This record gives sequence, structure tokens and C-alpha cells, in this order.
Amino acid sequence: MPDALKQNPLVLKPDMTVTQRDATRPDFYQALDSDFGGFAGHALISEFAFDGDWGMWEMHPNGDETIVLLSGRAVFEYQQDGETQAVTLSDPGQYVVIPRGAWHTAKTNTPTRAIFVTPGEGTEHAAEPPQP
Repeated sequence: MPDALKQNPLVLKPDMTVTQRDATRPDFYQALDSDFGGFAGHALISEFAFDGDWGMWEMHPNGDETIVLLSGRAVFEYQQDGETQAVTLSDPGQYVVIPRGAWHTAKTNTPTRAIFVTPGEGTEHAAEPPQP
């Protein structure tokens, strides 16, 4: 039986090979940094389920993030060039590409699942996006 991305996300390495990781490790994100040289040039391919607003913003300075909806409905907000954009995903297979360096968050009140392809190196989190 194939492994599920939720329990076993994949690391896409710079040479385009893939390594499976165990997401149940309590030090999962710290281990990505330590095991893969700060995660430079790598991307995490994972499934994430959520049923409420994220409650924080994040930013990936080293590449675009791609989010593909599996089920549910979510509005992805991101800030670029001082303006907030909102993209609603409501049909399975719809996706959004969050540009490199754009602060972003998700809003929903529906059980939602999505696949994320995340360039993790240098990722930042904040309660609110910094003002330009």
C-alpha cells in the first residue's frame, strides 16, 4: 500500500531525487534543517488538513509555494507589492501558487485538505505580515 503524504511527507532534493520522512517525529521541522543542510534548494511535499483559519502568516523567501486543494474550501490570502490578494479554492484539483517572498495565510470554516509543495529554506512565521 502506498504511503500517505500526511504521515510521510517527501523531500524533493536539488538533484530531483526524493526522500520520505516521518511526520510524527516531534522534531520534524528541525530535523529537515539539520539533515538537509538548512533545507537549501529542497522542497517539502506534504498533505495538511485544517478546519479553521491558520491564525498566523508565513513567508518563503527562496521559492514559490504551490498549494493543491484535495477537499474542502479555503481562501488563501497573500501580500505582494503592498497589496493583499485572495484566491478561493473550492473544487478538488484547483491550486494557487504563492509567489516567493509573499506573506500568506489561509481562512476556512470547513474541513479542508491540500497538498503543499513548499520551498522551506528560510521560512518565516508571524502573527501579522510585516508592513512594507
